[in-house]
Amino acid sequence: MATDEARSHRKSRIRKKVEGTSERPRLTVFRSAKHIYAQIVDDMKGSTLLTVSTLSKDLRGDANDKAKTDAAKLIGAAVAKACKSKGIAKVVFDRNGYLYHGRIKALADAAREAGLDF
Repeated sequence: MATDEARSHRKSRIRKKVEGTSERPRLTVFRSAKHIYAQIVDDMKGSTLLTVSTLSKDLRGDANDKAKTDAAKLIGAAVAKACKSKGIAKVVFDRNGYLYHGRIKALADAAREAGLDF
């Protein structure tokens, strides 16, 4: 089984269980070879509430100067700050089929440290 195919199977198993609501939206993570993206999604409305990534204008310079794991920590803290400004305190974490280690774990831990509850 190819890596992308295995991730797709894990992703579908996760998405059966994880659903974002208005009270507790879903924090989903996507990582590419160079960048990492986090977005807050309300699945009931089918809308993305906010997005933060290493390509965001206010974070682009800081994130690109750091190692990928350090950039993930920066994005985790930034997404927690953005959630607080929108009045979101609790989320459901969707690792999007990725294994919970490395950049995914760094982002989640940084978001928790910055005050996001999941």
